[in-house]
Amino acid sequence: MVVQSEPRPEPATNNAQRPPVIEVSELAKRYGSVEAVRSVSFDVQQGELFAFLGPNGAGKTTTINMLCTLARPTAGVATVAGFDVARQPRLVRQNIGLVFQNYTLDPELTAEENLRFHAVLYRIPQHELSARMTRVLRLVDLEERRGSRVSTFSGGMTRRLEIARALLHTPHVLFLDEPTVGLDPQTRSRIWNDVLRLREEDVTIFLTTHYLDEAEHADRIAIIDNGEIVACDTPTALKSVVGSDAIDLATADDVTASETLTRAGYDVRATEYGLRVYVADGERAVSGLVSRAGAEIQQLRVRRPSLDDVFMHFTGREMRDGGGA
Repeated sequence: MVVQSEPRPEPATNNAQRPPVIEVSELAKRYGSVEAVRSVSFDVQQGELFAFLGPNGAGKTTTINMLCTLARPTAGVATVAGFDVARQPRLVRQNIGLVFQNYTLDPELTAEENLRFHAVLYRIPQHELSARMTRVLRLVDLEERRGSRVSTFSGGMTRRLEIARALLHTPHVLFLDEPTVGLDPQTRSRIWNDVLRLREEDVTIFLTTHYLDEAEHADRIAIIDNGEIVACDTPTALKSVVGSDAIDLATADDVTASETLTRAGYDVRATEYGLRVYVADGERAVSGLVSRAGAEIQQLRVRRPSLDDVFMHFTGREMRDGGGA
């Protein structure tokens, strides 16, 4: 399929205030009896780094597929760059870049050849192509490897080239669907350096992730679970909802400790590694908690609220970086 690249028609704007670049209202997707996405609503501002945070199977990829016109919504309305995803799919595609979870480059072609193939699909003018390729390769620090075959690239280099390719036609919105999944921590950090550098390009970035540390980079986070958005705000505001310190502890008998502390008025949650108790002041609460636990304390740690606490607050369970919940 060839995507036309004639001058992009600009959606109507209000001079006083630019509209959101993505607007979603009651969007839903069903596959038979399975409701993958349930009436989600949100918006994304121009230039924002917006993160969809949730475990595997929460509905993140399904939502991105609808916004990128790869799946047709069952219900609801969504616009991207002012164009309706159901009624104006071609115009939506002209205005977006997409990096899939799985690699989609041709490994037998060089970096430059992969970019040239993308340029053909988007009908990028030949006289602009060389400068555009240089710019996007420089953004991801791959300019010196433009003549190398992709088969010689590491996983991180391949992902960075896919980001460069997605930017080649100067999209308004860049969608990144779990862009660092399966990569080692050092490579993930390098990818994020590239992503954060894109903010200087005034590109709106819509990211899905199940990594808590990655979501911390976002301007706003929408937490999605079982196809529903359960919270949406800045990382700081979401943590303030929890509003408490957390004390993680493991005891010789977590069941007894949980029951005893709950009867004593503590807010206790079970975690994968033991118990988590939410208190107003962690350091002051430690001595009282230890004396009332009703079981021998084997490990104890006090910390400030995290996105994991936010996820537990809204869903009742932990969010783990492995993708599960």
